Amino acid sequence: MLKLIYYVPESHLESTKQAIFAAGAGGIGNYEHCAWQVLGTGQFKPVKGANPFIGELETLEQIPEWRVETIVGNDKARAVAQALQQAHPYEEPAFEFIQILDLNAL
Repeated sequence: MLKLIYYVPESHLESTKQAIFAAGAGGIGNYEHCAWQVLGTGQFKPVKGANPFIGELETLEQIPEWRVETIVGNDKARAVAQALQQAHPYEEPAFEFIQILDLNAL
């Protein structure tokens, strides 16, 4: 089991969640569409060659972004990552998968 963590502007919060849920993320037992989210501040500076969704080249940006966390089965990770990248407005969306220890397997 994996935990997916990603960051997204509010304009695409719901659409990215729906995309990853449709690809198989967010299932815990008899529950679907499970996620945790919190608002924070993201920072980035687009440089030459970038085509930023928000901001301008060579200008440091600090913007409100949502951090979203959800659960993903190992077998669904590739499909969920692809769905996230397709639904996300950024050229380089920041996301990560973290392996979750299965205590029942110890």
